Amino acid sequence: MFGKKSSSELELPPRAKSNAQSFEVLRVWTAPGQTQEVVLKTTWKNPGTWGLMLADIARHAANAYANEGHDRAEALAQICQLMDAEFSDPTDEPARI
Repeated sequence: MFGKKSSSELELPPRAKSNAQSFEVLRVWTAPGQTQEVVLKTTWKNPGTWGLMLADIARHAANAYANEGHDRAEALAQICQLMDAEFSDPTDEPARI
């Protein structure tokens, strides 16, 4: 199965395809009734850089909801609200591999 793209995989963005120096840093899988499965690279020397990336990902998600007709600001507010709640009272703890 390696090397063959499944129908559940997302397409590579055009800039990633065209830049030989681009590389993947994060993959997340989910299935109904299961917790997420995450694979990532500790790419940056400063772990705080992940905070910047996660904030950007939240904005991208809000934009995706806006493209489907939702209010962007409300979508981002909901994302941030649940992110804060998850930090305060985690629904599960990621496994250390």
